[in-house]
Amino acid sequence: MKPIDYYNIESLLREDELLVRDSIRSFTDSEVIPIIEDHYQDAEFPMHLIPKLAELGVFGMTLPEKYGCANMNNVAYGLVNQELERGDSGIRSFVSVQNGLVMYPIYTFGSDEQKDKWLPKLAAAEKIGCFGLTEPDYGSNPGGMITKAEKVDGGFILNGAKMWITNGTIADVAVVWAKLDGTIKGFLVEKEFKGFTAPEMKRKHSLRASVTSELIFEDVFVPEENLLPKSNGLRSPLKCLNQARYSIAWGAVGSMTACYETALDYSNSRIQFGKPISGFQLTQNKLVYMLTEITKSQVLNLQLGRLKDLGKVKHTQISMAKRNNVEHALNIARTAREILGANGISSEYPVMRHMNNLESVKTYEGTHEMHTLIIGEDITGISAFE
Repeated sequence: MKPIDYYNIESLLREDELLVRDSIRSFTDSEVIPIIEDHYQDAEFPMHLIPKLAELGVFGMTLPEKYGCANMNNVAYGLVNQELERGDSGIRSFVSVQNGLVMYPIYTFGSDEQKDKWLPKLAAAEKIGCFGLTEPDYGSNPGGMITKAEKVDGGFILNGAKMWITNGTIADVAVVWAKLDGTIKGFLVEKEFKGFTAPEMKRKHSLRASVTSELIFEDVFVPEENLLPKSNGLRSPLKCLNQARYSIAWGAVGSMTACYETALDYSNSRIQFGKPISGFQLTQNKLVYMLTEITKSQVLNLQLGRLKDLGKVKHTQISMAKRNNVEHALNIARTAREILGANGISSEYPVMRHMNNLESVKTYEGTHEMHTLIIGEDITGISAFE
């Protein structure tokens, strides 16, 4: 099936961007969609996909080739996230974390030695990473974190806990944010460090085909060379979150299109009162709403990606795209479920799975409300944060 493109946005894409999109689209159709429902039901991440994703070059794909990365632009990377989330938010989340929350901070805040050691292995998926910022009592207010690092001979002692960490249990290295003498710093915590555990969080209703974990640090010794030397203050992890939010904005369009295509196909084949339900005004109103919001989000994403590639993007613009696209993706999933009626809750169709996943996507990397206040402060000059 051809991508949804009501405004011929494809004509604005470069040839290399189209090639990337089509290769990931084909991968999603052949490798993700046929197996993802079973993994979702079993609450298991499809680990066998990781080396295949590495072969496609999606890890660190905007970073330099010297690290084994593809050195592609941000629009191409956005399209990767769009097509992967058309399969499932859990697959896109894995890629988002490995890219924006692990490889990006090592590249941006790390030493040359850290980059040489970790980036090629992460790009090849020989190593998996996670990002430890959110705490049990501090989500929207990360500056209030209580995880602390204490300087000792040869390194640091880390104590604290993180929660809702994607990939935590399967990660070889965690990019952990902690307060050192009151200043937030980044640390590379390796899975074999004594006192570090990462139990998986079970019994989720959302993102079931994704590994979600706690990170627990009990007198964990982190050697000096594992401090990210260029990290300094809350701005450092927030820069990482901008990378993740960018990928979420694109990924949400994938969920939108999966739900819209399902609803459109179903409504054309479902006969009631002697004709397809797509022939009824109320159904057409729902389909037009869905297509309109998909198209608006596609335009928003493309301009966002172009600005990012020019180095002109503002974090508030990323907030707007994340906020808008995820909200409408969730509304589209709910609308699609209405069109499918009782069949909408069946695992035969992907709609309910996308809907459940999007409940998490709307919350993580900044809630809808927090992005509202970020944009509100930008346009009024007045902070509503307390």
